[in-house]
Amino acid sequence: MTIVLGLTGSIGMGKSTTGRMFMDAGVPVHDSDAAVHRLYSGAAAPLIAARFPGTVTDGTVDRARLAEAVLGKPEAFRALEEIVHPLVRQDADVFVAEHRKKGTPIVVLDIPLLFETGGEDRVDRIVVVTAPVEEQRKRVLSRPGMTEEKFAGILARQVPDAEKRRGADFIIDTGKGMEAARKAVRAVIDELSPAETDTP
Repeated sequence: MTIVLGLTGSIGMGKSTTGRMFMDAGVPVHDSDAAVHRLYSGAAAPLIAARFPGTVTDGTVDRARLAEAVLGKPEAFRALEEIVHPLVRQDADVFVAEHRKKGTPIVVLDIPLLFETGGEDRVDRIVVVTAPVEEQRKRVLSRPGMTEEKFAGILARQVPDAEKRRGADFIIDTGKGMEAARKAVRAVIDELSPAETDTP
């Protein structure tokens, strides 16, 4: 049986880094952001071109133009989500099905908006990545092009960290440093791994 682990966390909490730690430990990870990048040069491109003319060049979505078309426009943003979310979910379903066939014991679905999109039903257990608020703010505001206004807008669309933690089976605090986070990842894997019994 393959255990599907949902990995989520608010912006700047260290989710991507934690996902890489699972990969380093040998657990396959489906990265939603990477799936979006692939889809922007594939199945999503013609759908986005039809809904947002001028945002696709040579079969690939121009992310800067698309951002201009949707930022600060809730209806346009929802329309984009209605195109992209089902395609990402389909991509993840294929990923899980392939690993079930192989008999992979644990896989991770990195889902940034797991709680926001009702993704709890897609996974067996949930890992929430967290960090102190000041650490989160510092990380996010150090990103190129990020402003207080953009940060506030992103947070407004996300379920609060405290609420996410209440819905978690496992919590990994990346504010305690990389080594502590790596140990926490290992502890999750060990807890979910089937016990190995020595055959007499």
